Amino acid sequence: MIKLDGIGSFVAVAESGSISGAARRLRLSKSVVSERLADLEATLGTTLMHRTTRKLTLTEDGIAFLERAVRINDDVAAAVSDISERRGRLVGPIRISAPVTFGRLHLGPALYPFLAEHPEIEMTLDLDDRRVDVSSGGYDAVVRHGPILDSRLMAWRLAPSRRVLVASRDYLEKFGVPASVGELGEHKGIFYTNRGVADWRFPDPAGTGDAVVVRGRLGLGLNNGDMIRDAAIAGLGIALLPMFIAGPGLRSGELLEVDIGLRPETEFIYIAHADGRQASAKLRALADHLRAIFGSPPYWEN
Repeated sequence: MIKLDGIGSFVAVAESGSISGAARRLRLSKSVVSERLADLEATLGTTLMHRTTRKLTLTEDGIAFLERAVRINDDVAAAVSDISERRGRLVGPIRISAPVTFGRLHLGPALYPFLAEHPEIEMTLDLDDRRVDVSSGGYDAVVRHGPILDSRLMAWRLAPSRRVLVASRDYLEKFGVPASVGELGEHKGIFYTNRGVADWRFPDPAGTGDAVVVRGRLGLGLNNGDMIRDAAIAGLGIALLPMFIAGPGLRSGELLEVDIGLRPETEFIYIAHADGRQASAKLRALADHLRAIFGSPPYWEN
């Protein structure tokens, strides 16, 4: 008889790409995961994975079995969640990925009362500014800021996110205050490299649907919002930042808003799970909680 813990271990190994990664995710020893995987292969009478010292690769049988194994795993988790929800309880593991700065400043403080209210939830929060793959990374959901580009995700909006151009007073006094798109293009920019391009984009005021693209001179490229804010405060250039990062600097006077007559398009804080996977009761409750905590407009824009 096939054991469910063997199926869960197989899915975790396939999604993590290694036995050690699966062991960390399942909070088990590597030997236990290996034993479960071996038992599953013995029960099925086939090899599901080729093992080398460097990596694991799925066999043809492993590829064929994985889709069903994922579905079985999800169905069992959904059934457990459904029974718990019927009893008024939220229980079990949930793994979330979120950006570093937003996670530290806003998501973490919003999560703590939720977890205190539901002590049987076992949450793992990974803070990473890279756009991780929800399915292959083994995440139940990702919290992200920006446009929703991946059509494989089912996304729920949590809060709008207004963005502003900012710079330090010293920088603007030294290099001048741009008042138009053309003048902005002459300035040094501090750009977020995880978006892949060193430019600023604004909605076309003529309403064509196209973007007005401004390519400033690269002053500094960074992959972290905290450091972009700090670099702008240090006078290294102009940065386009969401208010959840720029707000305190604007209120303290360390940063000034730069008005060129165009407003950056509003983006969103959203939570997303893989399309085709049923959202658990825990995830739905978490999304409702975060919407209520953040507000609309969100509290960080006050």
